[in-house]
Amino acid sequence: MIKDKFKLGRLMYMFEATLEYFISILVAGTFLAALTKELGLSDSLTGIISSFVSLGCLFQLLSVFVRRKRMKGFVIFMSIANQLLFMFLYVLPLTNFSKSAKTVLFVVIIVIAYIIYYVAHPKKINWLMSLVADNHRGRFTANKEMLSLITGMIFTYAMGWVMDRFFAVGNKRMAFLVGAVVIFVLTVSHTLTMIFTAEKEIDAPKTNLKVALKGIIKNKNMLKITVVFVFYYVSNFAVTPFYGTYQIGELGFSLTFVSVITMAGSISRILVSRHWGKYADKKGFARMIEKCFIAYFLAYICVVFATPVTGTAAFVLYYLLQGIALGGINSALINLVFDYVEPAKRADSLAVCQAVAGTVGFFATLCASPLVATIQKSGNQIFGITVYAQQLLSLFGAVLVGAAIIYVRKVMIKK
Repeated sequence: MIKDKFKLGRLMYMFEATLEYFISILVAGTFLAALTKELGLSDSLTGIISSFVSLGCLFQLLSVFVRRKRMKGFVIFMSIANQLLFMFLYVLPLTNFSKSAKTVLFVVIIVIAYIIYYVAHPKKINWLMSLVADNHRGRFTANKEMLSLITGMIFTYAMGWVMDRFFAVGNKRMAFLVGAVVIFVLTVSHTLTMIFTAEKEIDAPKTNLKVALKGIIKNKNMLKITVVFVFYYVSNFAVTPFYGTYQIGELGFSLTFVSVITMAGSISRILVSRHWGKYADKKGFARMIEKCFIAYFLAYICVVFATPVTGTAAFVLYYLLQGIALGGINSALINLVFDYVEPAKRADSLAVCQAVAGTVGFFATLCASPLVATIQKSGNQIFGITVYAQQLLSLFGAVLVGAAIIYVRKVMIKK
């Protein structure tokens, strides 16, 4: 019987993804909105900052120039730097800097943090996914996500409850201090999981950005996949970055309540993740992502009808349907690349796909931001009718996802 020397590595990969997910929770959504609100940033600026995760994908192109047979040390170093910068976001409200200085520092820190993250991201995914057999990628990814989601629900609720308690008694400094300490502990733990993960030596042929881009352009299958990335990124980053301020602002949700409904979405995602994984291993990731996009379309439609009166029900349904969609979308996007690209070129191909889609998504957010500001300045009135900016953005997202469904069905599945 041959010993599987990468079994421990796959287990560590699951823990690594979970701990990284915890950190991402604390620098996104309502947690990010709580930080920006404390620093006095506007909703439109918060939306732009949230969507920088999309533009950050552009910096994945820099990873093309990192040519090593072993990437473990590089990835670990970059991950530590990225996560410590995220920790400083929670330290910033505790400083005595002026409001303008805090705003500038906040933007600079989060931008640099995401640049660092995305430069290392393709190399990390290629390293860790190389430990998984091709015919088990769907199920492994599903199991990995299930672990992250189950523990993430508990983590999100606990952090939301703790911070709300400190906010309720007016002790905001302690709330942000707790956030900083938690991120530091998670960073140490995350680093240890990568240290104990084995690494396969993958041949990395010398190339440059120009050669990599030409390779993608000549690969018709990769162009088709890139279009799917663009549809998803634009619909996601032009809409969801504005949900956090809408929830704790106009709809009056508490962080605890948002944690609860987010938890409901995570439960729905957990329930379908393994099903999506098995389905993808049998039917293919193109068919799976089509079904996931249908759920995402319905999720956006729910928020189209979200008002201070209907907001609670609308967002509960949104998170449930979004959970069903996300149970397969993220896995499908990465694995579509792995399906069509040879191992030595997967990291570069993934970087180019996400860079193109992320850049387009970020500029979509820049276009959406003035719309949000304009509607809010008009008292959320359009032709005398009360309409919130997030409702219109959700309609736009639904149209884009609807177009993505048609594209996947007609162009990818049919071929």
